[in-house]
Amino acid sequence: MRVMKSATNAGRAEFYYPLAFGLFLGLTIWKFGNPVILDNKVSPPSSLADFWNDAWPPHWANLFLIPFAIIGFILAIRKRQNPPTNFWLWLLPLIWFGWQLITSLKTVDANLTTATLWQFAGCLIAYFAGWFLFADKSALNLLLIGILLAFTYCLVEAVLQKNYEFPQSRQMLLDGEMSGWTNFPPATLAEMKNENIIIATNGVAVANPAILAKFSKGRVNGTLVYPNALAGLILMLLPVALVIAFKFTGGLKSPIRWAAILMSLFLGGAAFCWTGSKLGWLLGIGVLGIFLLRLDWPAKLKFTAVMTVLILGFGVFAVRFHGYFSAGATSVGARFDYWRAAVQTTAQNPVFGSGPGTFQHPYAQLKSPEAEMARLTHNDYLEQFSDSGVVGGLAYTAWIFMALLVTGKKLWRTGGIFLFSVFAGLLAWFAQGLGEFSLYVPALAWIAFTLLGSLAGMKIIEFDKKNSNG
Repeated sequence: MRVMKSATNAGRAEFYYPLAFGLFLGLTIWKFGNPVILDNKVSPPSSLADFWNDAWPPHWANLFLIPFAIIGFILAIRKRQNPPTNFWLWLLPLIWFGWQLITSLKTVDANLTTATLWQFAGCLIAYFAGWFLFADKSALNLLLIGILLAFTYCLVEAVLQKNYEFPQSRQMLLDGEMSGWTNFPPATLAEMKNENIIIATNGVAVANPAILAKFSKGRVNGTLVYPNALAGLILMLLPVALVIAFKFTGGLKSPIRWAAILMSLFLGGAAFCWTGSKLGWLLGIGVLGIFLLRLDWPAKLKFTAVMTVLILGFGVFAVRFHGYFSAGATSVGARFDYWRAAVQTTAQNPVFGSGPGTFQHPYAQLKSPEAEMARLTHNDYLEQFSDSGVVGGLAYTAWIFMALLVTGKKLWRTGGIFLFSVFAGLLAWFAQGLGEFSLYVPALAWIAFTLLGSLAGMKIIEFDKKNSNG
């Protein structure tokens, strides 16, 4: 009886824990979409309305992470799994995080480093939770429920921003400026001034031109910090969401099934286009090309399909972003300045760097005079070198490269479309890290490392070469 009861409890844990962890990761999409280094810039909600509508301070995510980590550790011990067969895929992340702890002793900003270490600890916990607790298809399915529900909510928010929120907010500011702001209560007006939505120009209160320009461009961000972060989330999760919509709705009535498919295509495609992400667009072309190459088609047909995607994709890219490049591609130039400063910081501090999460301090001294200030390198790999020296940079880069190489190689041969879609999304997201700071956003990094750990630990990757159903 004790054995049966123990088995029943274990079965419940294997069901409820991945489901709960997925809901927690969904919560990060909803509420923890800001970089952790901006923790002191995100005010705690002061009312029930703020609690529901606004982002929460990033450090609140740790309050959820800690109990999940403790329970997960207990469950992993009880499962008594064999140690990972690939030595480097568990040693490299431990080396990386261990070195972060060491370099934190030499940091130039203890507060930024503490927030960053919590974020990196979450990445490590998520990775090993994925490996030891979610490394089978049933657990992954349960995990994705909460993630994809929150993803859908985020996409709906993005669509509403484009079609309702941004146009209405812009018109409201223009009307307020024309009326001398008499259409706002004094408390709201004071708050808008405090948040620089309204600024003073020649002694006159006017709408901030940068805010008006943001609303005019209509680049959506959903529940995340800015549009490129949303593009990264879409790159990571839309492939698996579309596979689920196409492959696993066959039991539904035809109108319901096609409604789900079309809704998935519209929400994901429209939100992705409206982010205006240049790098995201290029990576999206790459993901589609990878899927086409993996199809069981004749070589000539695959080549034709891939070339068609490339020609159309780059053609649309050239037309759509012509104005951006004609205006000088300012964000690209800014990134080159960040990267130059990161390389220079690494050269000056090759052992310890400036400390985890502290790029803004050396950049303030090294940036070009005309460049705007930046808090992060906009390159997750270079930032590891700049913040934690050569050891930290090499450990992180080698870990990600090896994990993607091992999982991708095995899934290409034996994985089904479902698991491969998860991998393709991860590949795009980690590639986007060459031009973004997604590693420092709980909503993005913790989901990515959970999924990476899940794929890395799956038996189909290490042993099973017969099952190709994913």
